[in-house]
Amino acid sequence: MADLWTSEEIAKATGGSVSAAFAVSGVAFDSREVSDGDLFIAMKGEATDGHRFVDKAFAQGAAGAIVSEAVEYPHVLVADTTRALEALGEASRARMMGKVIGVTGSVGKTGTKEALFQALERSNPGAVHRSVKSYNNHVGVPLSLARMPRGSAFGVFEMGMNHEGELSVLTQMVRPDVAIVTAIAPAHIEFFGTEAAIAQAKAEIFEGLESGGTAIIPYDSPHVETLYAKASAYAERVLTFGLEEGADVRATEAVSASNGGTLVTASLPDAELCFTVAAPGDHWVSNALAVLAAVDAAGGDLAAAGLALAEMPGLPGRGERCILAVEGGQALLIDESYNANPLSMAATLKQLGREEADRRIAVLGAMRELGHLSDDLHAGLAAPLGEGQVDYAILVGEEMAPLASALKGVMAFDHVADAAAATGLLEAEVRAGDAILIKGSNGVGLSRTVAALSARARRKETE
Repeated sequence: MADLWTSEEIAKATGGSVSAAFAVSGVAFDSREVSDGDLFIAMKGEATDGHRFVDKAFAQGAAGAIVSEAVEYPHVLVADTTRALEALGEASRARMMGKVIGVTGSVGKTGTKEALFQALERSNPGAVHRSVKSYNNHVGVPLSLARMPRGSAFGVFEMGMNHEGELSVLTQMVRPDVAIVTAIAPAHIEFFGTEAAIAQAKAEIFEGLESGGTAIIPYDSPHVETLYAKASAYAERVLTFGLEEGADVRATEAVSASNGGTLVTASLPDAELCFTVAAPGDHWVSNALAVLAAVDAAGGDLAAAGLALAEMPGLPGRGERCILAVEGGQALLIDESYNANPLSMAATLKQLGREEADRRIAVLGAMRELGHLSDDLHAGLAAPLGEGQVDYAILVGEEMAPLASALKGVMAFDHVADAAAATGLLEAEVRAGDAILIKGSNGVGLSRTVAALSARARRKETE
């Protein structure tokens, strides 16, 4: 297997000088994530300095480092390690001869990125690279690029933003051949003021499109015209996807599948495909259509993509489903604890209403970064809770006070201050036959509630 980077290649990309020859098989800037053979990049931040952890990185197996202060280990010395990471990412993109797909959106970008990876990997095993976790910001994107093997046939990169201009910078690094906007929602609206401004900022992803590139946009979005106008300025081809008639890639039929997913017939400009989306919910049908559009545009195998979508499991924090062993039987836990905004809340609550259950419980954490619209948008969750046929809700965080007011006399609920209190209530409440949705912004910490409930259920299984 070829080295990911040699010291000479690193020096050439970054303009640095080599202390001793070395080769690496991976890249990390967090010493806790360093594995044997990795390149450790000693980043300097506001809170800490990576040079303090060089010893630890090499103790864990680092083969070399990028530093701005000379160290006793094999290294490449540069003026600025942050800029060196960016340069290494840019060099990785420059040497990659395959197709690159960029993904952004207010909701669904991580799930879509993972689905794209699975769809392309199915017919190109070992030749597809993607950004891991949610490494989608000014350091995560160049790190993901720098980790891309030189012989990759496809690269899939998630790009995020919460301020105007951020995507413009990231997309110039990624230089996608295909660029996707999944959906527009009032996520981070605190920093933009309006959804229209968010749409404009998300459309920056098209600025980095390679010559002959394809833009993929949501036809069902009220901001489709804004996205289309921006995409048309940079893309050779613009494809729309959605459930409504008129979309270039459209679900002509979508019916519930026996496994809880959806059986879809999709029409593309030059093909028709029948496939199953394993993940439940209309939002996942929409994501799947974006995936098919991108696979087709990148020259991938549509049939293999359809098979991959049928087998794709839920992601922790983003729809993972597990069966809990509880007193008297089982309960379903749906883990959506990683993130939340009004659109994703409504989508997952709608799906909760479709679950076969004796009782439906929603544990909803506060939605962050909503600015002056926060009270109205939280109160507005009352209608989706009704559509989701929720029998009991646990509202977490002070931002949920407007929703608590809206629900008085309407449904059973408790309003608590934090995830710890929510965990205690839920552990006392859950019983056989329940379907439980746990969803909130990551900062609320509901992942700890998921972990506690799962651990309790595992203990009960062994009793």
